[in-house]
Amino acid sequence: MLSLAGSYAMAQTAAPVDLGSIGATTAAGAYRSEDAIKGTASAIAPTQASLQATQPQSIITREFIDLSAAPTSDYANIVMVAPSLSGSSANGPGLSETKITMRGFTDDQYNITFDGIPWGDSNNPAHHSTAFFPASAIGGAVVERGPGNASNVGYATFGGSINLFSKKPSSEQVTSVFSSFGTWNTRLYGVGYESGRMANNGDATLQLGYQKLSSDGYLSSSPIKSENFTLKYERPVGDASLLTVFSSINHIDYWQPDSNKGPTLTQSAAFGKNFQLNNDPTSMNYAGFNKTTKNTDFDYIRLRSDLGNGWKTDNQAYTYAYNNQTMSSADPTWTGTVGTAADPRKTTVNGTRTVVLNGDIPGIDKLNSYRAVGDIFKATKQMDAGLARVGLWYETVSSDRHTYDMDLTTGTYNRIETTGVGFLPGTNVPMDSVLYDQQSKIRTTQPFAEFEWAAAPGTTVTPGMKYASMTRSVSAAVEATTRTPHEASLTYNAALPFLTLNQQLNPGLAMYAQYAKGMQIPDLKTFYVTNVTKNSTEPQKSTNYQVGIVGKSDRMTWDADLYRIDFTNKMVANGLSGADAGFVNIGGARYQGVEGQMAYLLGAGFSAFANGSVNSAKANDTGMQIALAPTMTAGLGGLYNQGPWASSLVYKVTGASRQKDFDATKAAINGVPYYDYYNAQSYSNVDFGMAYTIANAGTFAKKLKLQLNVFNLLNSQKVTAIANSPVKANASLLAYDTYIYQAPRSLQVSLKADF
Repeated sequence: MLSLAGSYAMAQTAAPVDLGSIGATTAAGAYRSEDAIKGTASAIAPTQASLQATQPQSIITREFIDLSAAPTSDYANIVMVAPSLSGSSANGPGLSETKITMRGFTDDQYNITFDGIPWGDSNNPAHHSTAFFPASAIGGAVVERGPGNASNVGYATFGGSINLFSKKPSSEQVTSVFSSFGTWNTRLYGVGYESGRMANNGDATLQLGYQKLSSDGYLSSSPIKSENFTLKYERPVGDASLLTVFSSINHIDYWQPDSNKGPTLTQSAAFGKNFQLNNDPTSMNYAGFNKTTKNTDFDYIRLRSDLGNGWKTDNQAYTYAYNNQTMSSADPTWTGTVGTAADPRKTTVNGTRTVVLNGDIPGIDKLNSYRAVGDIFKATKQMDAGLARVGLWYETVSSDRHTYDMDLTTGTYNRIETTGVGFLPGTNVPMDSVLYDQQSKIRTTQPFAEFEWAAAPGTTVTPGMKYASMTRSVSAAVEATTRTPHEASLTYNAALPFLTLNQQLNPGLAMYAQYAKGMQIPDLKTFYVTNVTKNSTEPQKSTNYQVGIVGKSDRMTWDADLYRIDFTNKMVANGLSGADAGFVNIGGARYQGVEGQMAYLLGAGFSAFANGSVNSAKANDTGMQIALAPTMTAGLGGLYNQGPWASSLVYKVTGASRQKDFDATKAAINGVPYYDYYNAQSYSNVDFGMAYTIANAGTFAKKLKLQLNVFNLLNSQKVTAIANSPVKANASLLAYDTYIYQAPRSLQVSLKADF
């Protein structure tokens, strides 16, 4: 357990408040410790675990982010260095959304938190990597490969957590101006301000940040533009409390189809692997018909207090919002026949429709908007026997979602059927153009309790329990799939126990073990049935068994772990139709493997690191590796940091992954079994960074830093994903399969001046 006192002491040079161990997160570990001054392996390791760890973890510091991540990065590019994590940005680093796989768990099967607050979509707990926090707003990250303890809250403790943290305040006043220029006309400008400790304002600190990004991107006619503003204010309150106020506001525009599954083989052969959109207004791939605008904010107020007599409290009230407005053509795999086009989205209760628009381009108007409001309260009591912790997470989320058919050429809503059926109430949208118009809510209550028992010197045993109660309700004028009015509500409950052990074998060696239950809220699509009482109310669950060992010395950090995770209650359609259709719990999968990471200080400013994993994720019914789960990952690299020079070389390999689950009913394709045909081979990536820093740069600046980053140095362009449309999934329609490739070699040159 890491103390908030340690984190605050790093944030302030002379902390007037000792807050003790309030939180259950490893927040302090995301910041470089004072060991950095001593030149130890812990100071330079790109990823490492804490000696206090109770589950496998990878701590990534701001210092590594500054040197090795693209200035245009989002969190996905930052955490990808960790073992068992994989993913690729098709448009260039930070220039398109990246979905990360962790041990084979997909993006909606694990939590992502920011300063301890879980966030994600309201239809399922998935995440959008470019939507909230750019790299310049992130102070560090801790990847936790496991459900954590009882006070780790969220909608998907199922597979683990990626925990992001805001930047720690500087002890000195400084204004930073930074810019980056790179391949594909990439431009980034920004400014940051650190007040340092303001003695005349109660020792408060203020941080302000602004950045503006624009890039044409690697993919054709697919530019991106974004702006972010971040504020963080901290101030001691009285002698024993610390107040933190944080706000991040983000705006982004990008041009891509709503499906964004890459080009077909025919398209890439004709136009290149980077084909996505064009400038032809008679084409479904016209950039003017494929644009997404997102506005988000993330805000919280936190008060941590020492009440005396061993009692401490931590209360975090927060809100965050996501507003996605998308216009997209109906089918980016379109073959070019203007006038008619099969649109797999448009279905009625009578079957699939074919759109005929007299030469016009069919498309959609899509809205996905939600706001979450919540509070996380924790109280701890330090006793001779150990530390007791109790708390409560409460959150409500309100969502507004719709998708309407449109004639993109004329900019009007389609009226597809000949008989008049009226308009959606309060709008000018014909009812037969509404795929769905839906409002939904989630109300979550999760009380938790745990006790860190100091069983013996160097031995901590922590049992605990979390009880999750989540109610999802829907009110739809037109429900998805059924296309009928719909009012429904279901409550999901789960008791989630855990037990961990941390044994300090000596000052530089520790071992841990974990047993923990995790869960995942069912997807909103399970409500796309006539009668939700046909659905199971059991959430998907995981049972985690993990053991590991962590070692640290001045020259080396290392750790290794073994894990087994049993996934049960898989939610699948029951195969029935009409009023009998529903979703039930059938089967599951077993995830197991071995992971490790190390860093070694070679001397003379040089160090080396390596990490890797072997990951098995097999369905219980077939014994075959599940879709999108790579079989291994490996990382290797070197770092140099001495005097004004710093450099990094990072090599990451992602193993082969099946793109479709095993299905014995599927025929072979071109003589290759279906399961083997949709198989993405392993791919690798090499990133290089080099920086030169001038300290005390005369009257011009306090510090001046010039940096060069080269991404995908070896210019690999292998396939990273393969997909096909649900209505085009047979051998005679292979031309509609889409492929995503690695973005080729790119570089960015950056300049940062501190005043």
